[in-house]
Order: sequence, then C-alpha cells, then structure tokens
Amino acid sequence: MRPLAILLLPLALIGCSAAERISRLGDAPDMAGITNPTADPRWRPVSMPMPNPQDPPLANNSLWRPGSRTFLRDQRAANVGDIVTVLVSIQDEAELQNRTTRGRDNTEGMGLPRLLGLESSYARLLPTGIDPSRLIEASSTSGVNGTGAIRRNETVTLRVAATVAQVLPNGNLVVTGRQQVRVNSELRDLSIGGVIRPQDIASDNTVRHDRLAEARIAYGGRGTISDVQRPRMGQELLDIILPF
Repeated sequence: MRPLAILLLPLALIGCSAAERISRLGDAPDMAGITNPTADPRWRPVSMPMPNPQDPPLANNSLWRPGSRTFLRDQRAANVGDIVTVLVSIQDEAELQNRTTRGRDNTEGMGLPRLLGLESSYARLLPTGIDPSRLIEASSTSGVNGTGAIRRNETVTLRVAATVAQVLPNGNLVVTGRQQVRVNSELRDLSIGGVIRPQDIASDNTVRHDRLAEARIAYGGRGTISDVQRPRMGQELLDIILPF
C-alpha cells in the first residue's frame, strides 16, 4: 500500500492545485495587503559586523550638524519608518566560450627471443605459430573534443520606494520595499531589500541599487500569461524524477 500511496500523492497535489486555480477562474490575481514587514514570521533583524563605538566630535559654538547636507534640515531618510527611493538599473552582459581538445596515441610491444637458454623449449611451452620476439603487442587511441558557450544579456530598470526597517549601531540603514502593479489579469511583483549607508543617499533621497549591501532584488509576475509560460506540474515532476 505504501508504494501506491506514494504514486497517488502527486496526483492529489495536482488535484488540489487544479481546484485552487478553478476556484479563481476569471478573477485577477489578488494583491498583497500593505503590512508591517517586521510582522512577517520570516522577518529576522539584520546583524552585521560593527566597529567599536566612538564619541561624536564636539563642535563648540557651531550650529552645523555633522552629516547634514543642508544648514536647516536634512531631507534624507535616517530613521525607522522613513522612505528612500531605490534606483534599480541592471545591465549585465556575460559571454564565455570554452574549447577543450585532447588526443593520445599509445603503442606497446614486448618479446622474449632468448631467456636463460629456454628458447629451445618454446615449441613445447607455447602454442604453434607464436613468435617469441612479438609475444605482446598493445595499442590504444583516445581523444576528447569539447565545446561550451554561455551568453547572457539582462537589462532591468526600475524605481521603487523602500522603508527603513532598522537602524544598525554604526548608523547603516536596513531598507525593505515591495511594489505590485496589476494590469488586466497579470500581476507584476517587485521586492527589494538590503543595507545602505546614509552617506550614499543622494540629496533627492534616492540611492542606487549597487550601493545596497546584501541586496535582494526580485522581479516576477503572476497571472494568465505567467501560467501559460510555466510548465505543468506533471512535467516538472517528470523533469525531476526521470534520469534520462
């Protein structure tokens, strides 16, 4: 019964998935609600190496605040709950070509025309027609020819507003943000997170994505078009278990 249960389990999972899809037939993908990211059960505070604490420099008789870009007020994000705009501009291009060629020819031969005077007994010890000078001959040939090529070209340009979720002891900011756009029955989902320095935030309260440490950028979609492009669950299962 156990093998039968194992075989029926994928069918049950496919049936549940199909029932769920049928239940939302004709409906657009649901958008996620606006929630506190720290309330997510998967949320974990970020802990990173920190420098030794230092006392801030004292400026007697000065109205200037260290770190400010304006005399009156700094408009950049600095505290938990502040918003900063992350500019995502990814233009990656990679091209690799490898070629390996290897060849080897080997020939070996060995004979015993004379050995301790026993050559007169070869006729009795060895089968008829054996040439003592060519008792062993061996030859081998091997060759390997391999060619590989990889070419990738990716371009992503986005702007997304992120919220400061945590201020680290050294002043760096942990930011996280999510953006969803639904057009007809297709939902585009963008999420971003990472650690930035306040010094890297521009005067217009924007920061480039390549300034994010531990950056996590995800861009995907759900809906009618995405469902058509994705292979069926049965096909994915066969791709996993088939050894050929």
